[in-house]
Amino acid sequence: MKQSSQILIIDDEAHNLQALMLLLSHAGYQVQTATSGEEALEIMKKNPFEIIITDLFLPGVSGIDILKQVKEDSPYTSVILITGNASAETAVEAMKEGAFDYITKPFNFEKLKVIVAKAVEKSRLVAENLYLRQQLRGKYRFDNIIGNSLPMQQVFSRMERIVNTDSTILILGESGTGKELVAKAIHYNSGRKDHPFIAINCGAIPGELLESELFGHVKGSFTGAVVDKPGRFEAANNGSIFLDEIGNMPMHLQIKLLRVLQEQEVERVGSTHKIKLNVRVISATNANLEDEVRAGNFRDDLYYRLNVIPVHLPPLRERREDIALLARSFLQKFCREMKRPLMSISPEAMTALELYAWPGNVRELENMMERTVALTDGEIIARDDLPAYISGIESPAAVMTTTPPRITPEGIDMMEIIGDLERQMISEALELSGGVKARAAALLGINRTTLVEKIKRFDLEAKKRA
Repeated sequence: MKQSSQILIIDDEAHNLQALMLLLSHAGYQVQTATSGEEALEIMKKNPFEIIITDLFLPGVSGIDILKQVKEDSPYTSVILITGNASAETAVEAMKEGAFDYITKPFNFEKLKVIVAKAVEKSRLVAENLYLRQQLRGKYRFDNIIGNSLPMQQVFSRMERIVNTDSTILILGESGTGKELVAKAIHYNSGRKDHPFIAINCGAIPGELLESELFGHVKGSFTGAVVDKPGRFEAANNGSIFLDEIGNMPMHLQIKLLRVLQEQEVERVGSTHKIKLNVRVISATNANLEDEVRAGNFRDDLYYRLNVIPVHLPPLRERREDIALLARSFLQKFCREMKRPLMSISPEAMTALELYAWPGNVRELENMMERTVALTDGEIIARDDLPAYISGIESPAAVMTTTPPRITPEGIDMMEIIGDLERQMISEALELSGGVKARAAALLGINRTTLVEKIKRFDLEAKKRA
């Protein structure tokens, strides 16, 4: 028995109080006593207890009063009631109010020890769950989603406005932009935070299995259904369900999902029994659902039902001012996890990171930083420590520092050399910016209109649509 188990015994009969204290102290518990409800309340203000054992019928503040106060102030504390006047009504009232159990006088010491041991186990499980929930809330605070750029500030602003609604949310963005992180932040900052967050990737489960995963099934409904099984929607009751890659859901399941959203009830596969639910649906996709609707691959009525509140996550190439913040955050994380002294990133390496297009977005940056920390021996990450596809990129500034041709007695074609250099610099800037003309213009220090004119003049094509 762990010596840290704290028990408070409340009884106005001195011989009962003494007997219980000796019994439980001998069993290894730390015991305090009170002879009245009023005294117990004062003690409870100063000390936490895993278990409270109280007589039901006390003068003044009763055992039920104690129970109600405990449930309000300390949800992980288990209360055991003792009564000499057992009745069905007494037991029902006590259990309705949240009592763990009750025993009658004269009580059986062995039975009481068993009940106390079970109550201690339950209290510790509840306390552990509360701790884990607090950790989750801390992990998924809005300020743990990194970004000072204007696009991310707009995302934060929208998240703050929608957390306390029950509206359906559709998170849009490329792969690797952090859609599930945003979904969890919305859930753990909402009124549903003490209830489940259930995530399922609709694109990772074959269509013939996805229906059972989402809605459950009954025994015998198909080959292999040997027992009844609840689905993810039931598991998420009173909480949130996150449907990732919703654009990959088969058409026949889209019809059933629409009905679930409209009716807030599910039918397990093979059953006609309807199960009422209270679930907030957050979905996400990297596809353009409007295009999928026009192509006949996604139901328009489901799209409108999912897209009540859209949240657009920008790709990393459109929030380059956040790259340094993210890189340093990942650097701290992986140095801590790998038990290494905190490393730093050289200015040259940081420039390379900021100029890379990051097609895999934040996830690619995180994975790259983990690999770099693991493979770098020194305390400073240099440009050469980065992967070749990042470190091998030269900036436009590097082009400008190359030695220009020398003028010979025969002379040179200055305009041709300048034109070649200008074409080279524009091509490089377009490559570094992933084809985003506004970003390429910023790299070159010219306005976007001028860049577009030069692209036409040199017959260059942006690699990506601006």
